[in-house]
Amino acid sequence: MPWLLRHHRYQLPISEIDLVPTRPRSFRTLMRANLFLCLFAAVSALTLGNPTFAERAPETPKKPVSTEYHGVTVEDPYQWLEEDTNPQVKAWSAAQNQRTRQCLDKLPDRAAVEKQLTEWYAKTSPSYFSLVSRPGILFAMKFQPPKQQPLLVTLASADDLKSEKVVLDPNMMDTQGKTTIDWFVPSLDGKRVAISLSKGGSEDGTLQFYETATGKALPDTIAHVQYPTAGGSAAWNADGTGVYYTRFPRKGERPDADLNFYQQIYFHKLGTPDTEDTYSIGKEFPRIAEITLQASRDGKYILATVANGDGGDFAHYLLGPDGTWKQITQFSDQIKVARLGRDNALYLLSRADAPRGKILRLPLEVPELKNAAEIVAAGEAVIEQIVPSTDALYVGELLGGPSQIRSFDLNGKNETVIPIREISAVQEMLALEDGSLLFRDVSYTEPAAWFRCGNEEPEPVKTALRSTSPVSFSDIEVTREFATSKDGSKIPLNILFRKGMKRDGQNPTVLYGYGGYGISLSPNFEFTRRLWFDRGGVYVVANIRGGGEFGEDWHKAGNLTKKQNVFDDFAAAAEYLIKENYTRPEKLAMQGGSNGGLLMGAMITQHADLMRAVVSQVGIYDMLRVELAPNGAFNVTEFGTVKDPEQFKALYAYSPYHHVADGMKYPSILMMTGANDGRVAPYHSRKMIARLDEANKSGNPILLRTSSSAGHGIGTPLGERIKQLADIYAFLFAQLGMKNEMIKK
Repeated sequence: MPWLLRHHRYQLPISEIDLVPTRPRSFRTLMRANLFLCLFAAVSALTLGNPTFAERAPETPKKPVSTEYHGVTVEDPYQWLEEDTNPQVKAWSAAQNQRTRQCLDKLPDRAAVEKQLTEWYAKTSPSYFSLVSRPGILFAMKFQPPKQQPLLVTLASADDLKSEKVVLDPNMMDTQGKTTIDWFVPSLDGKRVAISLSKGGSEDGTLQFYETATGKALPDTIAHVQYPTAGGSAAWNADGTGVYYTRFPRKGERPDADLNFYQQIYFHKLGTPDTEDTYSIGKEFPRIAEITLQASRDGKYILATVANGDGGDFAHYLLGPDGTWKQITQFSDQIKVARLGRDNALYLLSRADAPRGKILRLPLEVPELKNAAEIVAAGEAVIEQIVPSTDALYVGELLGGPSQIRSFDLNGKNETVIPIREISAVQEMLALEDGSLLFRDVSYTEPAAWFRCGNEEPEPVKTALRSTSPVSFSDIEVTREFATSKDGSKIPLNILFRKGMKRDGQNPTVLYGYGGYGISLSPNFEFTRRLWFDRGGVYVVANIRGGGEFGEDWHKAGNLTKKQNVFDDFAAAAEYLIKENYTRPEKLAMQGGSNGGLLMGAMITQHADLMRAVVSQVGIYDMLRVELAPNGAFNVTEFGTVKDPEQFKALYAYSPYHHVADGMKYPSILMMTGANDGRVAPYHSRKMIARLDEANKSGNPILLRTSSSAGHGIGTPLGERIKQLADIYAFLFAQLGMKNEMIKK
């Protein structure tokens, strides 16, 4: 399986600390990207509380457009802001950016925060992620500030840092740091590697090929194999002479509106022009297919995992030695993960009658689902990852957010629990050539490290691939508590604070959430939170429904027509923090990105009195038109469609853009978007800000920050990420009245 630096369609903007591989739904995630967490400094004439900033909002003409949905007429006054190339829209956006910069740059903490972050990043150790094993060699992505982008390296082993060699450094290709590696996949012998490269956060990837030993580029290139709507993937054939890869339609093959859909699989033979590439399979796949490829270790089989958009359903197709593809599972079969073993078997994670997952083993000689045998039964833990090795099956699981690992033999017998750090997250698992396991583990208070276990090491041993932090978190306490949602559901809260904190209702607090696509917010480490804790801040992650923390039932209870449960859960989390005297509304901030931006929009429009400030990044706000954007079509299986009467009713009932109320006193709001975002159209933020500017009567600032050099967050240069973080921290420090003191650790 190739390494994919790819979020879920509406995942969070990427964090430099959380660069981990995504997984086809069940493991497509990643990344719990908390690119943020923040808050605010002293109130003065220069702070954001100054109402003159609200009065300086650019004029936004109304150009009403009416649309009828199932007998309901909906008026949209700012639909014209959807036109990215319209000079009037560009001028309006530039004026908003200018206003935001005038506001943020004058904050007393802004420059100091950026300086501190820059210094800390310069002191961080390299971090290694997305490891791939080949005979005698490990491939890894390496992030090493102050470099702007991660690079691809090889190692002889996880304990031999001196053996490191650079295969490709995008920072050398592009000194501005705008070129990034989307994903890579080595040939089965490790001698060559296929790499998708894209620019400017666009995620529009071109596949290129390199010699591993020398880093020499081969002449072959294939354009547009990767795009933010459906992503991209590749798998090598047995002898390394060619690759199967995901191919989007070429110009003229389909209407322009469909050029980023109808993903299919083609084969490319090295040394030939891509115009001679041959079709393999995919004409029967859905318009919103998202394909991930993997090859068996002997190269005899290619497995294609085909997602039906982003709702979490998958079909699987197997290319065997006879050269023909055979469909093994259908979307309705509820097989969420499939992994080719080294024992001529396919291991399947099934949620059929098992919302938390069970594991099946299917012999490849008879590749029909009816021949699969259950080898690991469903239990209390949620199965997320399955990693077959030469003689063991490693299973990564969630316990409501934190992780555990179990190992079995290949028949699901001889269960062993592998001890890991308490309240931590296993982000990656990799079987090595000798059958042992490498896994990447991280906690809220300790940075990520790779551990090895198996064979003669039953207890995990920390390898040389470990990250260090420029600041200490030894004084930070983590507690796990539960809020009660509107319908009685218990919602886990992970609460981080400095030891000795008083519960007097005066603590500045940021509440973070996501709630969608079955994506779980597991423990993660972000050293920039030190800024927050040093000002007495509390940081809280809510494991609300829509995520996968408690399995498929937890996910399904927060999607389609049940999306309101997500918002109720998050509101209950805020109310719990207030009731338990952690904080009060005047000291509470909320934060989320992407699908979590939708959550922020719902909080603003449904519970404006619960918080003082909101930071919403690359968010979705107009739920009636989201499916019309290229990426939006992929999300109908998660959100629903206005074409369905009941789903329209649910969408319209919570759509944030349509529930901004004139005369309301809204909290302080910072919305951030990227001009090159192919996952969430930037116009969502433009329209929402325009409507809020029109309706707000509080005098609190409502700001829009658009980055011209970024997209959804993936591929954003480190320098821009630092600037975004500095803006967020300074904004929230100012809004929550936190002390203007830099406490260095």
